Amino acid sequence: MTAEIILYIVIAAVIALAVAVFMYGYKVTYSASLKWVFGVLRFLTIFLILLLLINPKFRSETYTVVKPKLPVLIDNSSSISELDQTSSASEVLLLFQNDDDLNDKFDVSYYSFGSDFNALDSLSFSEKNTNISKALTGVDRLFRNEIAPTVLITDGNQTIGNDYEFSVSTFKNAVFPVVLGDSITYTDLKIERLNTNRYAFLKNDFPVEAIVVYNGSNTFTTQFSVTQGAAVVYRENISFSETDNSKTISFTLPASSVGLQKYTAQIIPQEEERNKVNNSKRFAVEVIDQSTNVLIVSSIIHPDLGALQKSITTNEQRKVTVKKPGEAVSLLNDHQLVLLYQPDRAFSSVYQELERLQKNVWVITGMQTDWNFLNAVQNNYSKEASSEPEDVSGMLHPNYGTFAVEDIGFDSFRPLTASFGLLEMNVPHETLLEQTINGFTTGNPMLATFEIDGRRGALWDGEGLWKWRAETYLATNEFEAFDQFIGKLVQYLASNKRRSRLEVSSETFYYNNNPIKVTAQYFDKNFVFDPRASLSIAVLNTETEARVTFPMLLRNNFYEVDLNSLPAGEYQYTVLVKDEATSRSGNFTILDFNVEQQFLNANVTKLERVATNSKGSAFYASETEKLIANLVADDRFQSIQKSEQKVVPLIDWKYLLGLIVLLLASEWFIRKYNGLI
Repeated sequence: MTAEIILYIVIAAVIALAVAVFMYGYKVTYSASLKWVFGVLRFLTIFLILLLLINPKFRSETYTVVKPKLPVLIDNSSSISELDQTSSASEVLLLFQNDDDLNDKFDVSYYSFGSDFNALDSLSFSEKNTNISKALTGVDRLFRNEIAPTVLITDGNQTIGNDYEFSVSTFKNAVFPVVLGDSITYTDLKIERLNTNRYAFLKNDFPVEAIVVYNGSNTFTTQFSVTQGAAVVYRENISFSETDNSKTISFTLPASSVGLQKYTAQIIPQEEERNKVNNSKRFAVEVIDQSTNVLIVSSIIHPDLGALQKSITTNEQRKVTVKKPGEAVSLLNDHQLVLLYQPDRAFSSVYQELERLQKNVWVITGMQTDWNFLNAVQNNYSKEASSEPEDVSGMLHPNYGTFAVEDIGFDSFRPLTASFGLLEMNVPHETLLEQTINGFTTGNPMLATFEIDGRRGALWDGEGLWKWRAETYLATNEFEAFDQFIGKLVQYLASNKRRSRLEVSSETFYYNNNPIKVTAQYFDKNFVFDPRASLSIAVLNTETEARVTFPMLLRNNFYEVDLNSLPAGEYQYTVLVKDEATSRSGNFTILDFNVEQQFLNANVTKLERVATNSKGSAFYASETEKLIANLVADDRFQSIQKSEQKVVPLIDWKYLLGLIVLLLASEWFIRKYNGLI
């Protein structure tokens, strides 16, 4: 407490004493004992009231020593076992865990990574992908404002994610890689990458691109071929040398029959190669006999059109054509879905032809929409719109059940622009996105779907969808989430298939190093999504006859199962609903491809660059003790003494108030007892 506060307390005591003496020391007829009792009570009461007003406080200061952090990241991918480095990795980890000097100086935490980044539980070295960038970025976010050198135990071979060498360019803390593996260069010929479309159309040729890389000093000619079953469908001789060590082979294959077509691309290896697994790759193409054609009709130029076209054509089964209203009339019957972007009176003939053809229609409105025309030309919805713009956001409706939708963060996206006014839906509909303004729901739908006499439609009231697609990329470094959302909407609107109470969605084939998921929706008799149902999926391997049953888990408005535990092979599945005579069946193929088997040695060069760029140092696994000694001796990483100063009241005001009430009550009862009241 300051001297000033102490002076105030002394003055308060003097005032309280003076008042008590004045009230009970002069001209009172009470007995001497009562004078003292009342005087003391009155002194304490007045003193505490003044003390409550002064509210004296004092400062307390505590000191703590904060150790520097030391996150240790260990690669849990299968490439570690492929390079015979599992024992080295475990030994390195034990050295860190058992070193007393290191643990005295640092607050050590352990993490493992493969496809994802997690706190270390146990090591299996079975992860099917390696994302070093995600692990380093995750640690940087956790310890950005702290002293936290990072130990990275890995072979440096990344299979997915951003280039981790550039991820560390903005890191504040140093990275110390521990290299698992050696830097010896072995002779190797491999198929580095194989690019092809997932879908192809019947009687068309589909492109294939293979990138073949040679690492060695010989000059030789070998053969690249693609087989389908026992038949060779493509063959080419290619030559390599020490300087001419990369070839890009581009060719086309015919899509001659409908269904899943499986191929194997391979290149004949040299005898001295250690790793011959990477000389072949399997791939598949699903051949379909029709595609979904989407016609976008717009009389204006807007960035939304490009964003929609990109999102829709992400799936190779879909084609998009953009036309002006006058050009679109003759093309309507050639398309399964017509998207009308901000219709105005120029769309009059388009609407007449759509009504005649009974086509499914998706309408997107905005500031250049002629709502007077739109209200007159159809009866499904109406809006008394003004020319004033309004910023509106969207929020996923939790009870939407027409098709499975995952929340991609709609409520965090930037607002779209719509014309001010009340939107009324005049037909039975389901709201997919609710309209919100500044976080408050307006009661208007932003995006609604409906189905009338087998004809499906949708209305999206708001322009600026390109912003949402861009924000998805900024948040996830890819457009996939937004594109999948648009794709599901297009898939629903482009189809006239009658709805079933149990809808199941799966791919025809999966690569076993990618997510393998099957989703389902179950509706009650009124076609309202039922979140209380119990769904399971029975999966049969048609080659081994092995049968496995998995429960399907509820996620928002759909059920989902992860089948990544299944080995490669051909499968049939049946989705069942407990206590209901409802089921759906299908089949899929899991193609065997282990990208972690493609490496012969550690990527020492890149790990050394990462260490240099972050002001750290790279070490081999055999040099772990040296790394630990360097970390302990490094003056950059010192404990910090932190002081915490707290200002607290001398006596809590609640206790003071209670004591004052108690003193006044005591005085009143004493007076009452002695007949002085």
